Amino acid sequence: MPLSMLREFLDRNRIQYLVISHSVAYTAQGIAALTHTPGKELAKTVMVMLDGRLAMAVVPASFRVDLYRLKKYLGAVSVELASELEFRGRFPDCETGSMPPFGNLYGMDVFVDQSLAEDHEIAFNAGSHRELVRMRFADFNQLVKPVLLPLAGKAHVHAA
Repeated sequence: MPLSMLREFLDRNRIQYLVISHSVAYTAQGIAALTHTPGKELAKTVMVMLDGRLAMAVVPASFRVDLYRLKKYLGAVSVELASELEFRGRFPDCETGSMPPFGNLYGMDVFVDQSLAEDHEIAFNAGSHRELVRMRFADFNQLVKPVLLPLAGKAHVHAA
């Protein structure tokens, strides 16, 4: 079960969390709707290549990662979305696209949009397209030690 590594880590650190099971959903907005979680409280993990190395950019579900801002704030030479081929092998315990924002468990940096720190709790995919974890943001911040930046941009509007 994909959740086991994350659950062991949270239990070992005596963190209180809630696991929410839901029917299969592949988009952050779909998960937010299924679990009745406001889009601004549900964090989605976006994989980026930052000067040639993988990193996690975490934004509210209703937003996209502003790659230009991330590049500017970090003083990076290049920042681009990572392809599935570039990151799939780094998360053997996760279904593709459902990685929890715990880069520290996978040896990579985590950059979190500062708006997520404004809420008491954070919710995120737990390694599968059927499970969500909700926990205190303060606990997440203490365990992951992400860099907080204003990196969320407005979501693209899709025409019908």
